[in-house]
Amino acid sequence: MSDLSEKKCIPCEGGTLPFDTTEIHKYLKKVDGWDVKEDQSKNFYLMKEFKFKNFLKSQNFVSKVGEIAEKEGHHPDIWFGWGYAKIKIFTHAIKGLAESDFILAAKIDKIL
Repeated sequence: MSDLSEKKCIPCEGGTLPFDTTEIHKYLKKVDGWDVKEDQSKNFYLMKEFKFKNFLKSQNFVSKVGEIAEKEGHHPDIWFGWGYAKIKIFTHAIKGLAESDFILAAKIDKIL
């Protein structure tokens, strides 16, 4: 869907501002089916639920997400069970979204 999947996640140590809503919406157009959510502290994050035919397919998908996360040095929150996996992505150091979050989302989408 975009060239984001060809980029490398850049570690964020903090000190930079998270994307504002204009930047978020610009990048959201470059990934497929991810939702932007806001937590109680008004911090934005990406969320997507994936559906599968059984537990093993969910487990295999989550394993591949983990491999990408380790390679990129950017780790999402993951929930999974029979027939589903949910992925939540944000940059912990800035409590919001940055380009690397969208890069990781694009790489996860390529698994399927």
